[in-house]
Amino acid sequence: MTDNWLSERFHRMRRLPPYVFSEVVQQMMAARRAGDDIINLGMGNPDGSTPPHIVERLVEAVRETKNHRYSMSKGIPGLRNQIAEHYSERYDVDIDPEHEAIVTIGSKEGLAHLVLACIGPEDVVFVPNPTYPIHIYSVGIAGGNIRSVPIGPDRDFFADLLEAGRTTWPKPKALIFSFPHNPTAAMVDLEFFERLVDWARRNQVMLIHDFAYADLMFEGRAPSLMQVPGAKDVGVEFYSLSKSYNMPGWRVGFAVGNKQMIAALGRMKSYLDYGVFQPIQIAAVIALRSDPEVTRGIVETYRSRRDALCDGLVRAGWPVDKPRGTMFVWAQIPEQYRDEGSLAFCKRLVAEAKVAASPGIGFGEFGEGYVRFALVENEPRIKQAVRGIRKMLGAEVE
Repeated sequence: MTDNWLSERFHRMRRLPPYVFSEVVQQMMAARRAGDDIINLGMGNPDGSTPPHIVERLVEAVRETKNHRYSMSKGIPGLRNQIAEHYSERYDVDIDPEHEAIVTIGSKEGLAHLVLACIGPEDVVFVPNPTYPIHIYSVGIAGGNIRSVPIGPDRDFFADLLEAGRTTWPKPKALIFSFPHNPTAAMVDLEFFERLVDWARRNQVMLIHDFAYADLMFEGRAPSLMQVPGAKDVGVEFYSLSKSYNMPGWRVGFAVGNKQMIAALGRMKSYLDYGVFQPIQIAAVIALRSDPEVTRGIVETYRSRRDALCDGLVRAGWPVDKPRGTMFVWAQIPEQYRDEGSLAFCKRLVAEAKVAASPGIGFGEFGEGYVRFALVENEPRIKQAVRGIRKMLGAEVE
């Protein structure tokens, strides 16, 4: 009997590839233990404080004994009602809080459990590539098969989607996507969603939209999938409070949309959890009622950081485009380093520039040749990161 006989029986683990990002994290931690000051622009982990009025409501709710009991796996009525009001005010969309809304433990948990509820062995799911890893891994955990649809500055995603639909058998059961997009920061307009809903209805494809960066827009407003007539016939949309209100560790979000898909997620969650801690849900109600200036202040912080990073890289001889939204900068690797690949280049950034970033290959094979910077350090630290990169590139340090 071999020593690894037990791990060989973990069949779902065999469908999960090694986590590429961990190699960069391990190198960063080793460098920090050795005394290096590494600026971490890798993980998209917001560093700002949750607004005080939200924190204060949490503290008040925690002190109430009645809130210490098990909650509801689909979310308390007060929060679901507020979700419906949020969509009515923000997008002019009617949401039935009882049947078309469900609270999730962040959007990541909800999306993964919805896929587990709806996707079975050998089902085909379309996913943009590159993409946020859970969009791919959730399908693998559920036993489904991924068909990648390339996305990038030189691609027509909808044309590639139509081509994938024509050339794939069995036909796809679902499409998982996110706009504003992580990691590329690509944007779409409402007309794109209208074409997407029409395609999904004609081909009987479920749409699963991860709307995590709904409010992190530097220009205009990101459309909601739910604004399209008929969208609720085929799809759901996940929203997270993590980015819009600096609440990543609180783990609270929600999904709205198709009644059958919401019911399937609710049934799955009823077996797996008792919902988010009730005081957090009560505070989430207050967050969604916040003055829009709260989120605008968060967005302006990211805008300032984006400008500091992008302008600094351009002056260093590394041309990068400024994203119109999200908290990320998607940058093609400088030409002189392109052949070594994104993972090796990110390791070089840690060793020579003292900066950690995410390798594009970690988001899918079509992410190769790029790195993703997360705007999760303050502006002085970002300027310090730029100086380290300028030195690595051989540019004169400002």
